[in-house]
Amino acid sequence: MKSLFMQFSYMIQQRAFLTLLFIVNFLGTIYGYIWYIPQLSRTEPQFLIFVPDSPTASLFFTFAILGWLLGTNFKFIEALALITLVKYGIWAVVMNILTLIETGSIGFAGWMLVVSHFLMAVEGILYMRNYRFTLVHIAFAAIWTLHNDVIDYVYGQMPTYRSISQYANHIGYFTFWLSIVCILISYFAYKKRDYLHMEK
Repeated sequence: MKSLFMQFSYMIQQRAFLTLLFIVNFLGTIYGYIWYIPQLSRTEPQFLIFVPDSPTASLFFTFAILGWLLGTNFKFIEALALITLVKYGIWAVVMNILTLIETGSIGFAGWMLVVSHFLMAVEGILYMRNYRFTLVHIAFAAIWTLHNDVIDYVYGQMPTYRSISQYANHIGYFTFWLSIVCILISYFAYKKRDYLHMEK
C-alpha cells in the first residue's frame, strides 16, 4: 500500500501529468464561467468577480499549476487555490446532495457536478506539498474568502439552487464555517510544510 502511494505521489508530480491537469482545469474553468452566464447577466457590475465561485477557484489552481510548470510559485494564488478548491468543491457536493434529498433527483448534470467538484477538493489537498505560501498569503486569502461569503449571503449573490433556496440562511451559516475550516486547512499545510516536503 505504501509503495502504491509513493508511486501515485511521484506520478502526480510529473510534468506530463501536471500539463494534463492544467488543461483539464483550464477547460473546466471555461465551462464553469459559461454555466454562470445566466446569473452573471443579472448581476450588478461590482459583484461580478464574486459570483462564479467554483470556476474562479479552478482558475486559481490553473495559475498555480502554471507556476509549477514554469518552476516558480505564485504564493498568494496557491493559498487562494487551496482554500477555495476545498471550500467550493465540498460546498457544491453538499448542495447537490441536499437538492437530491429535497427533490428526489438531480439528473446527469447534477451528478456531474458532484463528481467534478469532489475532485476539485481532492486535487487541492493532493498538492499540499507543492504550496509555498506564508501566513501573510493565508491572511489575505482568508479575507477574500470571508468577504466573498458576505457578498453571497448579505448581498444575495450566492449560486442559484431554487429547490433549496428556502434554506438560504442555513446554507449561509454552513458556508461561513466551511470557509473557516478551509482556512484552517491552509494553516495546517503551512505548519506541516517540512513534513509535506520531506520526500519532494
